[in-house]
Amino acid sequence: MIYQQEFIDDVFEDCQHLIEQHWEEIALNKEKIKLNPNWDAYRQLEGIGAFRIFTARDDGKLVGYFAVFVEPNLHYRDHLFARNDVIFLQKEYRKGFCGIRLIKFAERCLKDDGVSVLMINTKTHKDFSPVLERLHFKKTETIHTKYIGE
Repeated sequence: MIYQQEFIDDVFEDCQHLIEQHWEEIALNKEKIKLNPNWDAYRQLEGIGAFRIFTARDDGKLVGYFAVFVEPNLHYRDHLFARNDVIFLQKEYRKGFCGIRLIKFAERCLKDDGVSVLMINTKTHKDFSPVLERLHFKKTETIHTKYIGE
């Protein structure tokens, strides 16, 4: 298994099927909110160092990704925070240590780049908090969502 930091244009074709699988598995309100990533905005953020993608590949095949937004925190101006956008592993790679190794790899890279805090959201309907707690993450927030569109 290879863990690495990649760029959108390097993973774009490989990640399309994973993104669909991810959306099917975790998205709420699918009948009202369709998957439609703003790739141009992601590329702009990547271009200024505010978006990073870490990947897991098995013999060259993309099997997982962990993407974060990197930004100064308005409350703590002396620190960079990395907040996850998405994290996904194909089901057959969820047993064992693939996910843990992907997170630890990203953590090392981000720390080397001066990030002080890494925040990972979990979906309560697909919660992997026990894995994060094993990696010494602390549960700090709960997010509630409600569809209010028409």
